[in-house]
Amino acid sequence: MRQPGSAPRSRQQQRKERTRAALVRAAQALLAAGKTDVPIVEITQAADVGMGSFYNHFESKDQLFRVAVEDALDAHGALLEQLTEGLDDPAEVFACRFRLTGRLHRRQPQLSKVILHNALAYCDCGLAPRARHDLDAAVQAGRFNVVDPELALAVVVGAVLCLGQLLHDQPGRDDAQATDQVTEDLLRMLGVPAAEARRIRLLPLPDLGHPEPQNAGRRRLISAAPDTAHATG
Repeated sequence: MRQPGSAPRSRQQQRKERTRAALVRAAQALLAAGKTDVPIVEITQAADVGMGSFYNHFESKDQLFRVAVEDALDAHGALLEQLTEGLDDPAEVFACRFRLTGRLHRRQPQLSKVILHNALAYCDCGLAPRARHDLDAAVQAGRFNVVDPELALAVVVGAVLCLGQLLHDQPGRDDAQATDQVTEDLLRMLGVPAAEARRIRLLPLPDLGHPEPQNAGRRRLISAAPDTAHATG
């Protein structure tokens, strides 16, 4: 969307943006499938753009793949920030974002697989920094009791990735119930009392199917009844 007061984009600029976006989407599809050892021509064919267009936007395949991963992680992070905008308690923010991420593994499988296959290779962007920010905020607020922040971060990121892989490997498993149980376990590991961890686990979640614009009024919610309630999809 064009910012107020900015000059309108020319048709050439719009065409360039569409071409770049098509290359990024093609790279994300390949990353989700675990196909990184492909020639550039295969990427341009998947994007339905000319071979020469590739080098107008990227210097190498590695640069494109990094941008594709960063784009996926930024999209994921932006969605979580939007959906948790109205929460004030850092422990609830952390838990809500973890619970939403668990559900997104099924709701957005391509995005999930891009993250699962590449998060550790690109740990300096997206997933880990955001998780660290959430952990630090909860520690500073006195909600978490963490002795070793780096170790806690490793456990949290590992839980995100391992849970996601498990949900892909076991499509019959209830993603919401599994995610909420892991959330409760993580909260207790991070120093939250058992009863409080249980309460936070059972809080209603923003509706992933209808994310509201930022600064909107009341958010749509999905209920989370004890043990059995789960988001659809």
